Amino acid sequence: MSNFIFSAQRTIAVVNLVDGEPSLYSLETAARLTGVHPELLRYYCRQGLLGPERTAPDREPQFDDNALYEVRRIEHFRQHHGVNRQALPLLCELWREVDRLKNELRFLRGP
Repeated sequence: MSNFIFSAQRTIAVVNLVDGEPSLYSLETAARLTGVHPELLRYYCRQGLLGPERTAPDREPQFDDNALYEVRRIEHFRQHHGVNRQALPLLCELWREVDRLKNELRFLRGP
């Protein structure tokens, strides 16, 4: 199971891998780990803000560590910056683009 450390300045995710595979969490476990109601997680999935790692037609969604990080980031902006649900899709799109650009810049700068 992953351990998460949250501070006002930044969020650090400590990920434990078992046999080289990332951890997957049920809807209920993801809700407990993030402090978010399961229905809100389902809402985020329906809105495209959060994609479950795996979902079989007859099973509940499963979430990986990245999804848990995204939930905490969404909730941080909602609770601490007053971002409403209507603004979340744009915010998520923007910070994913910023993350992509940071990674590209890191790659271009090299080691």
